[in-house]
This record gives sequence, C-alpha cells and structure tokens, in this order.
Amino acid sequence: MKRYTIFVISENFIGILNRITIIFTRRGVNIDALTASESSVNGIHRITIEVTTTEDMVIHLTKQIEKIVDVINAFYHEDESVVYQEIALYKIPVAKLDAGLEKIIRQHHAKIIAAQPEFVVLELSGHKEQTQELLEILKGYGLLEFARSGRVAVARRMLTLENILT
Repeated sequence: MKRYTIFVISENFIGILNRITIIFTRRGVNIDALTASESSVNGIHRITIEVTTTEDMVIHLTKQIEKIVDVINAFYHEDESVVYQEIALYKIPVAKLDAGLEKIIRQHHAKIIAAQPEFVVLELSGHKEQTQELLEILKGYGLLEFARSGRVAVARRMLTLENILT
C-alpha cells in the first residue's frame, strides 16, 4: 500500500463530488484527504484526493472517475511526483503563551494570525507529519481547537491545465 494523490479536473456541477466519492465507497477505499477549488481556467474545478491503497486500485479508481460525464480528466501520482502542502490552524489560550511556547512556535515556523484577549490562532503549512507534530506538542498547552486542510498539490512534471483540456 502506498500513498497516492488523485487529481480530478471537472466542470463545476452540483453533485459531482458525491458521484466521485461514491466510487471510493463502493470499492471500500478510504479517502485520507480531499480538497476542491477553482482552477486557473474559468468554469473548471480541480479536486485533489489523497488515498492510501495499491497501484492496481488507484488505476481502477481513476478509470472509474473518468467515466463520470462532467469529469474532463482524472490522473494520479505517487507522493514523490507531487509538490504538496496542508495548512493547519491551532487555537491556544493566551494564558499559555510564554517564552517556551513562543520558542516552539518559531522552531516549527508557525505564525500567529489572530489574537484575541482569550486566545491566539497559529497557522502552519507543511506536510501532515509536520502539522501533526506541532499538534501533539500544543495539546500540552491547553489546545482549544484544531483544524487541518486536505492536501493541496501540483504535479512535479511540467503539466498545465490548458494541456489537459486540449
């Protein structure tokens, strides 16, 4: 089993995400992370799905996704073939913010993006392992809330959306 990133290029129609995720459900494959956003081309959206499975299964999933009418293209890459990041937000009590915690924040290259009288919100972008490491540390500082995005990724090879669409 390996980790793969599946890219789906589609038109933005209601229900497209549901039709895609049903393919994973029917095959018993868990989606580790999922993000959807606009692309560089007006009216075209990009869905990024992270899965841990076999190569045979990711090939099968990709082929099934491509059969969906509103999907323009679907393809996958192994981790080594993509540049990816996630963003994590951490809410911690202001009362816990001391010199030791500030040092931890700097060491992890996190930054304070919001401050209120009761709490501060930290932001860290990186791979899941990095955001998870800081999460485990901040649990000891009375972590109030945590949220992590799914994977945002682009292929390492020279590939543009315009090439895919033509």
